[in-house]
Amino acid sequence: MSRRIGFVIIALVLLSIAGASVPLLKRLEHYQEVVDQGPAPEVRANPYLAAETFLRERGITVNTTQALNVLPDIGQQPQTLMLLDTREKMTPSEVQRLLRWARAGGRLLFVAEQLWDETKGRSGDLLLDQLHIHQFLTRDLREQDKQRERALNTPVIPLSVPDVEAPKTLWPELTRLYVQNENDPAYMSFDPAFHLDDPDNLAQSWANSADATHLLQMAYGKGLITVLTDADLWKTRAIGKYDNAWLLWYLSQDSDVTMLLRTDHDNLSALLWRYFPQALFALALFIGAGLWHSGMRHGPLQPEPSRARRQLSEHLRASADFILRREGHQALLRPLQHDILRRARQRHPGFEGLPVAEQWQILARMTGQSTRDIGQALRPRPDEHLSDIEFTRQVAYLQSLRNALA
Repeated sequence: MSRRIGFVIIALVLLSIAGASVPLLKRLEHYQEVVDQGPAPEVRANPYLAAETFLRERGITVNTTQALNVLPDIGQQPQTLMLLDTREKMTPSEVQRLLRWARAGGRLLFVAEQLWDETKGRSGDLLLDQLHIHQFLTRDLREQDKQRERALNTPVIPLSVPDVEAPKTLWPELTRLYVQNENDPAYMSFDPAFHLDDPDNLAQSWANSADATHLLQMAYGKGLITVLTDADLWKTRAIGKYDNAWLLWYLSQDSDVTMLLRTDHDNLSALLWRYFPQALFALALFIGAGLWHSGMRHGPLQPEPSRARRQLSEHLRASADFILRREGHQALLRPLQHDILRRARQRHPGFEGLPVAEQWQILARMTGQSTRDIGQALRPRPDEHLSDIEFTRQVAYLQSLRNALA
């Protein structure tokens, strides 16, 4: 088969395949499918990213920071500082610096974090306590109102005609903010579980739901301070609802915005590891070398004694030490006492059948010792503790008796 015939056959096969696939191609349907892969990593890392984007689209300069080292400069442009993250580790000096900055003309916005404690007379939130703002739970307010009504026990006089029903509040769970020259309020989705109280009447404007106050705004020197019960309405999942985004713009208009998203302080160990890792590593090596040096033996190891060099006296001394630890001095004296009595029986037949007093008298005649000393030496004393000197003296006396009976 020549090469030309091979090319022709291949071309015919390809044409046949193409002709057979035409009906299949006509049956194919083209469609698009959108796969939701969730929020982007930068959105997950910053819940207020949508709020930043919204303000930038309105021509507002937005900066984010993670520390209060440098406060925004209020010399040339009005500045709004928003504390949207936790403030539980703020120091009193930082609080005083913030308030001085606000008194000089800055706009400070922060979220109330702690509840007012009546017994302690404080909340623990340094900013709230400095401004004399109290935060309560809404359910506690309702309970206080009920207790007040029960204490007064006064019937409530209706202010309107009984036949006319009072208009119902629309969306009581939403917070309403009335703006000058506007007939209808703006509605925001603050958490209705919290309430802000201004016992000194320092606030010039506020926003309320049906049961609680969620926003207070007051002049502070040349500046302005705004206190909120929560900032969740400006997170990505909620900023597009109701007038939440409008409120963010309203509170930050005509100024540059700085969002503080992290105010906690690293502890000493974290700071040391961040800025001095080489020094910490060298310190660890130095400590390890010191422990290794102190744990080393100084000088060569002493070889184990050979078993062949041990003498009988060593075994006897070890056995005596063992008996002394387990049973005391009397166990060591008892064999000597028995040996003396055994020798006395050998020299005086019928010795074992005599009373103890006569036995001591016989031993006194045979050894030339006094009956009193013999009785004191042979009398068993299991509960009496002997000192080393007394024990040595007792052993020497018993040995002298045994030698005299040899």
